[in-house]
Amino acid sequence: MAELTAQGNRQRSAAAPEAAAATRPPEPQTVGYPYVEQPYLQTHHVDVRYGDVHAIKNVSLEISRNEVVALIGPSGCGKSTFLRCLNRMNDTIEQARVTGTIALDGQDIYARGVDVVALRARVGMVFQKPNPFPKSIYDNVAYGPRNHGLTDSRAELDEIVNVSLDKAGLWAEVKDRLHDTGTSLSGGQQQRLCIARTIAVSPEVILMDEPCSALDPIATARIEDLIDELRDNYSIIIVTHSMQQAARVSQRTAYFHLGELVEVDETVKVFTNPQHRLTEDYITGRSG
Repeated sequence: MAELTAQGNRQRSAAAPEAAAATRPPEPQTVGYPYVEQPYLQTHHVDVRYGDVHAIKNVSLEISRNEVVALIGPSGCGKSTFLRCLNRMNDTIEQARVTGTIALDGQDIYARGVDVVALRARVGMVFQKPNPFPKSIYDNVAYGPRNHGLTDSRAELDEIVNVSLDKAGLWAEVKDRLHDTGTSLSGGQQQRLCIARTIAVSPEVILMDEPCSALDPIATARIEDLIDELRDNYSIIIVTHSMQQAARVSQRTAYFHLGELVEVDETVKVFTNPQHRLTEDYITGRSG
């Protein structure tokens, strides 16, 4: 990886003192465009270690508003580990140690005093396997607004539930069965219910960790259409093993390899004209 070029990276000041430069982490050697003009979510020099395992190595990536970024790469390359850094899900793993800077709208999310519960409302997560609560469809969506005190009346709560289910493309299918359990829905409906539950607390960023891996092609197509619609209101970062899915839903694609961010670029460029050999080997099936 030492030979990776830094083409497209934002230029750093050459006037920094030599002493500071000596202690600064090396600039990530990522090909393409990991930085954006108006970043909303910024990650700089992020490292993650699980004990002696160095899972993420000096990764810098910025996300703008109303953008879908797909994270691709072979199993074990660090995609999901990186995703879990963005709303501090790695805090639940005792041996995990995260260093570097991750900022949401200019605020360091790892700073002392940050309310992690509030952070996870701002940066929601949709997991690989649908995980509705053992409650009614209504209560699944109402859970977050109730816990965060977002409503003062039942009428307001009803509105949030209705709007969230509608945004998730589920309202027409469940409006007459809101008191049925969430687990009574089909797999694709359960995943859309989980998305409705996520957006009910008005997040700014939605993280998706292989959200379609357990779904059939029809349900997958519904989720992909939904991702495209949700981009109007949210920034979305999706981990996927399907390169076809990345090509369909994202504006930029980031390729990870052995914990390093190898290449980030416009999705069409990554899949038609990758700049790095490792990226090309992966998308053409020669590796991974």
